[in-house]
Amino acid sequence: MSRPPITLPHLQLGAATVTSCLGAGLDAHLHALRDGRSGLSPCHFDTVDLPTWIGEVANLDAVRLPPELTEFDCRNNRLAELALQQDDFVHAVQAATVRHGAQRVGVFLGTSTSGILQTELAYRQRDAAGALPASYHYAQTHNTFSLAAYVRARFGLLGPAMVVSSACSSSAKVFASAQRMIAVGLIDCAVVGGVDSLCLTTLYGFNSLELLSTQPCRPFDAQRHGLSIGEAAAFVLLEAAPQHPADDAVLLLGVGESSDAYHMSSPHPDGLGARMAMQAALARAELQPADIDYINLHGTATPSNDSAEGRAVGALFGATVPCSSTKGATGHTLGAAGGVEAVFCLLALRHGILLGGVGATALDPAIASVAPLDYLLESRPSAPRRVLSNSFGFGGTNCSLVLARGDAG
Repeated sequence: MSRPPITLPHLQLGAATVTSCLGAGLDAHLHALRDGRSGLSPCHFDTVDLPTWIGEVANLDAVRLPPELTEFDCRNNRLAELALQQDDFVHAVQAATVRHGAQRVGVFLGTSTSGILQTELAYRQRDAAGALPASYHYAQTHNTFSLAAYVRARFGLLGPAMVVSSACSSSAKVFASAQRMIAVGLIDCAVVGGVDSLCLTTLYGFNSLELLSTQPCRPFDAQRHGLSIGEAAAFVLLEAAPQHPADDAVLLLGVGESSDAYHMSSPHPDGLGARMAMQAALARAELQPADIDYINLHGTATPSNDSAEGRAVGALFGATVPCSSTKGATGHTLGAAGGVEAVFCLLALRHGILLGGVGATALDPAIASVAPLDYLLESRPSAPRRVLSNSFGFGGTNCSLVLARGDAG
C-alpha cells in the first residue's frame, strides 16, 4: 500500500547574511550588485602561480574563532565565522533557539572542498618520517562535516545536522533537506547555507580541466572563455511560514532536484537535467513558467555550461523572463554558490531589483540563436514577486529554488 506524498510547507527566510569578495554583510552586497561591481582580482593566493582571476575574501587569517572552538581553526571555518558575525545573524539564531529549543533547530550546510587547504598546509610541515604535525585536526577542519559541526557547536544546537557535498549545487540542496525535516516534524527551524574557501586543489584542479579564465569571468558573454574561482559564505534562518506572511516576507515555495549523470564534469548539451530541476521546482511551487519574474542563472562562464543552461531556460521560459548570472561579481563560489545566490535573490525580492550580469557586454549570439534569452547586462529597479535560482553541479547534481515575496506566496 503506497503512502500519500508528504506535503512540503512553504518556509520563510528570516535572518540572512553573506560574505564574499564583494564584502561582508547584506548591505555591501546590495550596493555592489546595484552598481554592477565585481570583486574579482588577479590571483595571488598562497603559492598559486596561475594567470587567472579569483574572488578572495580579505584578511581571513585575522579572524579568530571562539577560544573553546580553536580546534576547528581553518580557512573554511574562519570564513564561516566572519559571515556569522554579520547582519546580527548570531542574535537571530540565539533568539530562534530560545523560541524552539536547541533540539528543534537543525543545521544543513553545503560545501565542496571544506578545509582542504588545512591539509595542504599540514603536508608542508611533515616531519622526517612523513608524519603530519600534531596540531593538525582532520575531523574538525578537512572533514566535510566539520563545517556543520562548527556551526552547531558555535550555537549550542542539538537538532539534526548534515553537510551536503554535491559540488556546485551543495548549498542549494540543503534548502530541500531542511524543508523535508520541517515537514515531517523533526525540527521547527534550520540554519541553512554554505561555505567554500580557496585552496590549491581547487585552483589547480580547474586549471587542469582548462576551465579557468585568464580574465575576470563574463557569464553568457560572446567573449567568455572560462570561470573565475571565488570563496564565500552564506547563511539563512528558515522557519515554517505563518498562515498570513507579511507582504515583504521572503518565502521558499519550491525546490526541484535532478540527477542526469550525463558526464562527470560536463552538462547534458541540451540542459536536460537543468530543465528537469526547474520544472520540478515550479511543480512544487504550483507555478507556471510565466509566473517567474527573474532567474538567477548558474552561469559559470564556461562555454558548455552557459550554452546548455541557455538552451534549458530558453526551452522552458522563452525570451520573456529576465535572467542573469551574478558570478561575474563573485566568481564561482562552488559549494557555497547555491546559498550565496539564494541570498542574492532574497535581496532582489526585498529591495525591488533585477540583478545584472556583471562583466558581460552582449549575450553570446550562439546562445541567442537557439535560446533568445532576456539576459540582463545591468541591474535595474523592478518589483519581482517570484524568482528562480539555479545551481548545477558536476555529475549532473542539479537544484533549482523558487523564492517569492509574502504577497505572492
